[in-house]
Amino acid sequence: MTAGGPGPERGGPGRAGGLALPSTRPPRPSRTDAGNADVTDWKQHDWFGQFAPEHGVHRAPPAAADGPRGAIVFRRSASARAYRLSLKRDGVAVATIPARGSLREAERFVELNREWLERARVRQRLRPRAAEVWTLGTRVLWRGDFAEIRCACAGSRPSVCLGSDVFRVPRLEDDLRPALEARFIRLAKVELPARAWELAAQTGMNLSRVSVRDQRSRWGSCTASGAVSLNWRLILTPESVRDYIIHHELMHLREMNHSPRFWECVEAVFPGWRAAEAWIKRNGGYAGL
Repeated sequence: MTAGGPGPERGGPGRAGGLALPSTRPPRPSRTDAGNADVTDWKQHDWFGQFAPEHGVHRAPPAAADGPRGAIVFRRSASARAYRLSLKRDGVAVATIPARGSLREAERFVELNREWLERARVRQRLRPRAAEVWTLGTRVLWRGDFAEIRCACAGSRPSVCLGSDVFRVPRLEDDLRPALEARFIRLAKVELPARAWELAAQTGMNLSRVSVRDQRSRWGSCTASGAVSLNWRLILTPESVRDYIIHHELMHLREMNHSPRFWECVEAVFPGWRAAEAWIKRNGGYAGL
């Protein structure tokens, strides 16, 4: 279910400091979405079954690691405080080694989580995805429903319809996805911040800033200073899912973690959060997450 800005980031649980593999209790693999899944230490939490963020951060998998599909790439990170195992969309697993860690411990960490990795790869193969190329007749996720891209008859410029919405495109014969996603992002940058400020006022939360970004592995995040970042793809989801994500981030201003008290806060402001979680788990792949 991470933004920039000052202060520790929130949107999943916050960094757990100085982590090493426990000698008596090995790290448990997190339940994660196979597209962008992180395994961290046993203290860390899972969110939505999409990815396992650190305390306060819905964090993406480690960046750019080359290797054949099915390979495991070991990468050292000066900012990492824990051994980490991530599965990229191309099927390459990335094992991140913290600054004071060793390759030997990283290899042990991978072996301890080998079963999780294999399950994640199976989920990744089975997970539904949107069509790569959009043409007239393609069905895409739009505002919570699957809508067929249809030619809009009115007007002299090329346009297409998604439900009751009409979007101009450069050419009807081209791949329509880049043009349509550009229009979606423009709408998201207007609608999502407005809704975030509205819900912040309703819940008595003090926001400092709301931004809309193109995250590939998280729906939103919040910093301790009150800066909220939202994924533009929320405009593709039902209103209930959009509102859940915003409430989720706002409640991190009360509890900067994923503790039971945090979920009590979420329950108080958005009792339907479990249904929103379930929708994301089923359909998040169609939105590109």
